[in-house]
Amino acid sequence: MSNSVQLFVTCIVDALYPETGEAVVRVLQRAGCQVDFPQNQACCGQPAFNAGMRPQARQMAENTIKAFEDTQGDVVIPSGSCAGMVKHGYRELFDDDPEWLQRADTLANRTYEFSEYLVDKLGVVRLGAEYSEKISYHSSCHLLRDLGIDEQPQRLLNEIQEAEIVPLPKREECCGFGGLFSIEHPEISKAMLDRKIENFVASGASVLVSCDAGCVAHISGGLQRKNIPLQAVHIAAILDQA
Repeated sequence: MSNSVQLFVTCIVDALYPETGEAVVRVLQRAGCQVDFPQNQACCGQPAFNAGMRPQARQMAENTIKAFEDTQGDVVIPSGSCAGMVKHGYRELFDDDPEWLQRADTLANRTYEFSEYLVDKLGVVRLGAEYSEKISYHSSCHLLRDLGIDEQPQRLLNEIQEAEIVPLPKREECCGFGGLFSIEHPEISKAMLDRKIENFVASGASVLVSCDAGCVAHISGGLQRKNIPLQAVHIAAILDQA
């Protein structure tokens, strides 16, 4: 019997990487899930939350809670950043409102980041993926620090046939995106991105994998501007290579 899951696709995947969203669906289906997609989902509210715009963030959080609370099954998010917002940020937003806090807790307790769901909830690490390249892994900040997820994506990558997994120097360092951070502090963001790309090149990998599309977009942009013929991709795109 398949698990019914709800996909919260995130803004960046929806707007910039729809093919990643499609890959997430295929991977979940291969893992035995029936994937549903609530049509009235929108932004989780994290950009407004990080900017200190709490009323606007709360409005978006309420929309997200209402979009998913009448659905069945776990909620899967292909982003440590957005998953962290739902699991932790919402509780802070509604800490003065017992009714909405309870609704936020209910959603948080059924929410999983994509790699976390595959490994910890489904017990799946081998998906039949095959990818004959050198791959390195970048630990995105919210995934690692906010959710404590590190081993799960690496276990998934280690099971990819034909792939050679090589370590990324200082992989736990931020790539410099940070959403609004890259806009408000562009010089610092660029310096962090330059260092991340230098470490990527030094790793000898041809593909850098992340679990967050924001990191993928930021690193890909830096590679293109430097005319470096390497790739940054979301982990779903690699796991979908069957």
